Amino acid sequence: MKTRLPIRLALVLVALTIGLPSLGLRSGLAHGQQIPSPEEFFGFQMGADRKLARWDKLVEYYNLLGEQSPKLHVVNMGPTTWGNPFLVLFISSPANLARLEELRQINATLSDPRGVPDAEIERAIAQGKAVVVQSMGLHSTEVGASQMAAELIYDLVTRTDEEITRILDNTIAIMIPCFNPDGEIMVTDWYNRWVGTEYEASGMPWLYHPYIGHDNNRDAFMTNTVESQYGAKILFRDWIPQAYIDHHQMGAYGARLYVPPYAEPIRPEADPLVWREMSWYGAHIAYKEEEAGKSGVVNAAIYSGWGHFGFHWITPFHNIAGMLTESASARLATPLFLHPDQLQGSRRGMPEYEAQTTFPNPWPGGWWRVRDIVEQQKIAAIAALDIAARNRTTVLRNAYLKAKRQTERGAEGSPVAFLIPAEQHDALTATKMVNKLLGQGIEVQRATRDFTHEGRVYGAGTYVVSMAQPKRGVIRWLLGQTYYPDNSYTRNRDGTPIRPYDMSTDNMAEFMGVRVDPVDEGVSIALTTISAVINRAGQVTQGRFGYVLDGRLNDSFKAVNLLLDRNANVRRVDRASGDLRPGDFLVAHNTPDDLLTRIAHETGVDFGALDTDATAGSHALSKPRIGLYQRYFGGNMDEGWTRLMLEDFAFPYDTLMDDRIKDGDLNDDYDVIILPADGVARMTGEQGNGDGGRGPSAYPPEYRSGFGQEGVDALEAFVEDGGTLLTFAQAGALPIEKFDLPIRNVVDGLSSTEFWSPGSTLKVTVDNTNPLAYGMPRNALATVLANNQVYQVVPSDRNERVERIVTFVDRDLLQSGWLLGEDVIAKKAAMVSVRHGRGKVVLIGFRVQHRAQTHGTFKLVFNALMSGGTDSDDVATGGQGH
Repeated sequence: MKTRLPIRLALVLVALTIGLPSLGLRSGLAHGQQIPSPEEFFGFQMGADRKLARWDKLVEYYNLLGEQSPKLHVVNMGPTTWGNPFLVLFISSPANLARLEELRQINATLSDPRGVPDAEIERAIAQGKAVVVQSMGLHSTEVGASQMAAELIYDLVTRTDEEITRILDNTIAIMIPCFNPDGEIMVTDWYNRWVGTEYEASGMPWLYHPYIGHDNNRDAFMTNTVESQYGAKILFRDWIPQAYIDHHQMGAYGARLYVPPYAEPIRPEADPLVWREMSWYGAHIAYKEEEAGKSGVVNAAIYSGWGHFGFHWITPFHNIAGMLTESASARLATPLFLHPDQLQGSRRGMPEYEAQTTFPNPWPGGWWRVRDIVEQQKIAAIAALDIAARNRTTVLRNAYLKAKRQTERGAEGSPVAFLIPAEQHDALTATKMVNKLLGQGIEVQRATRDFTHEGRVYGAGTYVVSMAQPKRGVIRWLLGQTYYPDNSYTRNRDGTPIRPYDMSTDNMAEFMGVRVDPVDEGVSIALTTISAVINRAGQVTQGRFGYVLDGRLNDSFKAVNLLLDRNANVRRVDRASGDLRPGDFLVAHNTPDDLLTRIAHETGVDFGALDTDATAGSHALSKPRIGLYQRYFGGNMDEGWTRLMLEDFAFPYDTLMDDRIKDGDLNDDYDVIILPADGVARMTGEQGNGDGGRGPSAYPPEYRSGFGQEGVDALEAFVEDGGTLLTFAQAGALPIEKFDLPIRNVVDGLSSTEFWSPGSTLKVTVDNTNPLAYGMPRNALATVLANNQVYQVVPSDRNERVERIVTFVDRDLLQSGWLLGEDVIAKKAAMVSVRHGRGKVVLIGFRVQHRAQTHGTFKLVFNALMSGGTDSDDVATGGQGH
């Protein structure tokens, strides 16, 4: 079983006060002491061929610079997922750093000027400094930026020329020198292990984050990882900079460097100034690159303005000029040679690899090195600071104007607010959503009494999120219904849709299954502003026959897992009786009080009084035995997210690699085996799946993955002998094809003009009388992505072996996002259970636990896992499934 410290669950509160002894910060330069350059400290130039500085040594270097230079303060925000230091670097003049908290407060005034007199605004503009945050190394295989950062910081604290002096005097430069330290260490160690061999620069076989790999750039709005929580604290609450740049790398065969602005389409509802600022910064960066003789730089291409809600794409709605640079990649730290005819354009804004107004100086080809990346990214980083320093008062005034105008738009537009009713299907999940909104720096208020608004009655405890606040753009996209544009920007000339950069919606409320009501009139009763994260402690009330837990709450499953881990007696209700609903959990009256109190406080779940004997309509639960398949081939992000979700809700599990599956006898150890969303070839290791199309031979022999037909046979035997195989999305193709299940995926092989759902929320009905859907509402939303599945039962003489659990509605399926071809899936199944031998295969065709964000459908997973943990010797359900 995997275990993880619950650090991600806490809101990390790190004081940014300078000079605290606990931070180990010292200023001043000893007489005669010289600050070492990166080359002197590491023994090689940053970006040198086949050389990578490891994070522990980079930390040592930054701490040394912080000790020796009065222009740098190093703040350790806390431990990463694996316990490495997460650093934030503050660079400015010594005078500015001495009054850093004062400058932060000034910046906060401009970021939210509600109720501030004009004279105070003018003083803030006159006295404030432009704040620019830049981050590096979010995607760890994009090695250049984390190396560049060391050289950039050295230049900023040692150069004394006019440009750097102006930057230090007029800006607060905040650097996150590595957004994913754990991944930087993994990649560096992997590269160094194989450098000089035939596997030099081969892809790492596993994810480059302990859980989520490349998807860490999709976590800015849900902040499921501690690294995202640190970034959100800096960007969304403590500092709210005027500009933010995230330095990345892209594919090797196009432009050498993408710089702002984005290409079309943009996501609307940000203040127009923020889009103008991106063009302004980007033009200056491109100018400085050309000035330095760097070719192959493109603006307004490749990356659209409507992207995922990662850090650089959500920041514009925080009134921050949120930007991206993308350098062409080498092969990790190994040079790559490119011929001129290998260089290509992009379907967004750069149709050919030819000179154009935003790409006037194509790179001719040749050797491409990490050193090239370091140089161009350092130019970009300094250029952004340069233009902010040269235009400090303009930047600060526009920060004020963006916040003021967005607040005015929110007050005058529709809706004027979103109400989160106290009455929710899963009230604890609604509270989690409110905490996530607070994490974005959004103002949330709460009603202390019942009230009626626009014809609806709302209970005390209802939350109110006014749009009349600077972050109205963030609120609109996290809580408001979303329709992705369908126009010439999003379709090719032949009419085929162009895939959005990521999802076509990022609606937090829809993902989490939380009811949110848009309203067009302001709430007039007195409201209390929520000033801190809400931590609810559950109550324990003993009844004659023990305790009852609400089966509609996701967190009840966590409470049950914690109880089962301590060998407590827990049952599950199958037959409604009095106030008991199917799916509620029953806890024995003799469970230790201290255990109940601790779990209630940890989970927020109430242990209600059970005053009737419900044994006859319930069945006993045992600790579930869960296996989660994990492969190599670069890892599977859906598997990582699944691990994260399981651990968050205290589900025990084992990681199953190929050899364990092929060994067979899986029923000896497991009740349920999960296949996360993945292609059949990736799981079996069939030909054609590998690194860059090169197949398994691209990896060292010990990291070649695939369980083959032997594994397929073992999985089928597991099901036939009574096990449950649970599949997510396209992983369902394996049992459908290999076990010959009587199921057809109706969207298989369809063109994008026939069916298209690129990350949308679609309306479904749920058979919540089935144990696999206990605790679910009758009507729900399924998050459907490309390559997901939709099921139809193939006629046979054993149709009764198939149960339809979740079904798409008959019309108007789209809630948010983009959908073409709804008639193809209307009234078809989104989730089925198929009896196979003595066991079952549970196929969930959509992304039921997508990125650990879709809390509204988690119970469909949890029920399947609990069904495997049923005590088969104690079923009193009158024949109901378990």
